[in-house]
Amino acid sequence: MRITRADRALRATRAIRTPGGLSVRLDVRAFTVVVLLLLAALAASVVLIGTGDFPIPAADVLKTLLGDGNPGQEFIVNELRLPRVLVGLLVGASLGLGGALFQSISRNPLGSPDVLGLGQGATAGALVVIVLMSGDAAQVTLGALVGGLATGLAIYLLAWKQGVHGYRLVLVGIGVSAVLTAVNGYLLTVSDIIEASRAVVWMTGSLSGRDWSQVWPLLVLCAVLVPLVLVNARGLRMMEMGDDVSYALGVRVERVRLLLMTAAVLLTAAATAACGPVSFVALTAPQLARRLTRSPGPNLLPSLCMGAALLVTADWISQWVFGADQLPVGVVTGVLGGVYLLWLLVTERRAGRI
Repeated sequence: MRITRADRALRATRAIRTPGGLSVRLDVRAFTVVVLLLLAALAASVVLIGTGDFPIPAADVLKTLLGDGNPGQEFIVNELRLPRVLVGLLVGASLGLGGALFQSISRNPLGSPDVLGLGQGATAGALVVIVLMSGDAAQVTLGALVGGLATGLAIYLLAWKQGVHGYRLVLVGIGVSAVLTAVNGYLLTVSDIIEASRAVVWMTGSLSGRDWSQVWPLLVLCAVLVPLVLVNARGLRMMEMGDDVSYALGVRVERVRLLLMTAAVLLTAAATAACGPVSFVALTAPQLARRLTRSPGPNLLPSLCMGAALLVTADWISQWVFGADQLPVGVVTGVLGGVYLLWLLVTERRAGRI
């Protein structure tokens, strides 16, 4: 008898009885991956906090975070570097979860915010504020958020035809992305040299200069949206089997799809507004998480943890190799993600899926 991947995944789960008498199944491998990714993200965060023009050993970083550091270390760690690392963790987690949602909804490994044009939409919103309005940092953040939300709404409406289906969503997103890329290029050409320089710096995606004013909005958004997404994870898993099967199992497909797409757009737009368009984290994190867990389904929590670990690790690599704030993290993720995208395209073509 042939054993499928789903059968192997089912055998890897364990039944756990809760105090209320409910029985739930725990995927041991997926749980282990989540724990290891969290530990990796925290370890990379401690190392990243200690990296910079004034290096601090990891042990001293931990002591300072616990309140036992000297005044100089407390200022550097708590006021300068900790907000940057927290923004990196929250942005990576938001992009990883948003990418997992889009890939699961579209049932396509290429269905990520990078490919669908949400990053370009947020960039367009930010460029309008920078180039046409000469707005400050808060206005640029708001413009990026509005641009991302408007792009997500446009993609959903253009892809709607008795429901939203995977390849139509991806194709519409690619078309919208191409149009927005042209719009962004036009906005850069009509701006003066100072505004163009400011826009290019924002468009690279960087964690430099991030403070607590970027941490709290992202933290509140994640605190609201992550539980909402996880509550609807069961319906999302069923939707991967097709709309007809999901309807038969009692899932309100369009309602769940619209709710989760809205959450994914909000997560992606907020992450882009916080530090600019960081490329390919939303594309690679869900795929890497799925390969580690070897589990079918959306793998939402592993993707969230993988995104956080990827972004802080990429930021540490950029500082370790090139020095503090010399290379934006978006450049590192763009290079690594571009290589991964080429590999994914070759793999999908050999499998006959594209």
